[in-house]
Amino acid sequence: MQKNEAGNWWALSPLLVFLCLYLVASILADDFYKVPITVAFLISSCYAIVITPKLSLEQRIHQFSAGASDKNILFMLWIFVLAGAFAQSAKQMGAIDAAVNLTLHILPDNLLLAGIFLAACFISLSIGTSVGTIVALTPVAVGLAEKTGLSLPFMVAIVVGGAFFGDNLSFISDTTIASTRTQECAMRDKFHVNFLIVIPAAVIVSVIYVFQGLSVATPSDMQPTEWVKIIPYFIVLGCAIAGMNVMRVLIIGILANGLIGIVTNSFDIFGWFNAMGTGITGMGELVIITLLAGGMLEIIRYNGGITFVIQKLTAHISGKTGAELSIAVLVSIANLCTANNTIAIITIGPIARDIARKFHLDPRKTASILDTFSCLIQGIIPYGAQMLIAAGLAKISPISIISNLYYPFIMGVCALLAILLRYPRKYS
Repeated sequence: MQKNEAGNWWALSPLLVFLCLYLVASILADDFYKVPITVAFLISSCYAIVITPKLSLEQRIHQFSAGASDKNILFMLWIFVLAGAFAQSAKQMGAIDAAVNLTLHILPDNLLLAGIFLAACFISLSIGTSVGTIVALTPVAVGLAEKTGLSLPFMVAIVVGGAFFGDNLSFISDTTIASTRTQECAMRDKFHVNFLIVIPAAVIVSVIYVFQGLSVATPSDMQPTEWVKIIPYFIVLGCAIAGMNVMRVLIIGILANGLIGIVTNSFDIFGWFNAMGTGITGMGELVIITLLAGGMLEIIRYNGGITFVIQKLTAHISGKTGAELSIAVLVSIANLCTANNTIAIITIGPIARDIARKFHLDPRKTASILDTFSCLIQGIIPYGAQMLIAAGLAKISPISIISNLYYPFIMGVCALLAILLRYPRKYS
């Protein structure tokens, strides 16, 4: 079935229904657990199916199901399943406690927060994926929150923020590859421009965490570190840095958890199976949310929602600043409607290239804008894969994480100022 080429604002209304049901209602009730996110997605998905014109009910459901069964959605589901099995088996085996104890021994109290943020930045830059970074570090952040008494959403937000630093800059990140290919520029050139734009944000956030860390006090009765139980984390990080696929990395991590757990008598083989089963079933809500979000966003695309936005925003561009702002807004809205920063870049990339040629923009700057603003939106939407994984592993609401994010928002401000102030001057 062909999508509606004309498009109209009504096509975007399912997204507004979701935001009103989940965000507005939760804010008014002052409780982000009043409206379950699954219910918000169910209602907005049903609404999306109802308003789809020129199709029978069976065809509408078929189109919705096509979005829910998209290969990118299914890939996310496999990661959720494996991440749940890895995190719970690591916890049962004692790997998380061991990693937390090691962190508390290595980092001084006042550098704990900044240290976690910089570790997330380094790991994500090395492995090129925010998802892999969040899977690896969120359980550690949860353990640190329990040991230090710090806010759990705050600690998880530190990891999420650092994860998007590398997602935005890494040479092996999907977003970097997509943005440079669509804008036809070299990765190293895009990295140089992107680095100049976002490094001020990383420095500002690190300084904030250093000052906030002055009030952190670690417990005096820390347990000795069981080094053998940290091996699965070293294996996972080593494989990820070597460029191995994230699913293969998680499978190796699960096997390492089982082997070391059995050898150290942390559990027997049935205890290992039980831990994996508990972790997998604990991801059930994320699976449902992802399927509903994928179907609803496909209906928005089919009804011409993204086409409508592109037509409206490209109709009245004037000047280089306006052209760069339009690219930033286009990729941001595309990310809102796809919940996937790589897909958003691929969708808007060719249009951004045409705008860049028409207004003589530097392709290195436009590639940076595409990557940075897509990572900004992906890092703050409650239905993005990264936020859902972090919330699922920590067993908290994704909205509670958003209110504690520093890096994505400050990165967004720096990127906006780079457009308005024509910075870096050489590439503007």
